[in-house]
Amino acid sequence: MDAIGDRRRAGPRGRQGRKVAALLLGLSLGVLGPPLRAQTAADTAAIRGVVQDEITAWDQGDAAAYSRHVADDATFTNIRGQFFTGKAGFQRQHAAIFAGIFKHTTLRQDIVSLRFVGADVAVVEVLTAVTGVTQRRPGMTFDAHGRLRTRLLQVLTRRTGEWTIVAYHNVDIKPGVPIPEPR
Repeated sequence: MDAIGDRRRAGPRGRQGRKVAALLLGLSLGVLGPPLRAQTAADTAAIRGVVQDEITAWDQGDAAAYSRHVADDATFTNIRGQFFTGKAGFQRQHAAIFAGIFKHTTLRQDIVSLRFVGADVAVVEVLTAVTGVTQRRPGMTFDAHGRLRTRLLQVLTRRTGEWTIVAYHNVDIKPGVPIPEPR
């Protein structure tokens, strides 16, 4: 049997396979799928604005303002590993910590990565430093300057033209892990 005979015998299955391959190639190149909007400087500025709004709200101890950009269906994991769902839970938890352990503290956030992973999806990683903590709890670690340092990963989606936090995952940085000083 020769190569030509094999191709003829493949018949419709061979043609179908080539069509499927062409379809997959077209989708992967974005030719046949929905077009991705290019992110603009305005998108980047808007997301940086969300991070700045968080800093301002934290420094004022304002849980409602801190929750302003959080989606109603967001998920939230704090540095203790507690998991919450929804904007109401996020706001309630921040109201509690702003009235207690983080009362009168100051937040620094430095964006170390801002990536657009889709037309309306961005992932932002932030290094944080919280100063002024007077109620230290077991398990909390502080750097040599008395700051609580964390890595905060936020996933934002554009909904009705606004960038909204849909996932907020915060982990504390353990002693001995090298990290840059806050800017």
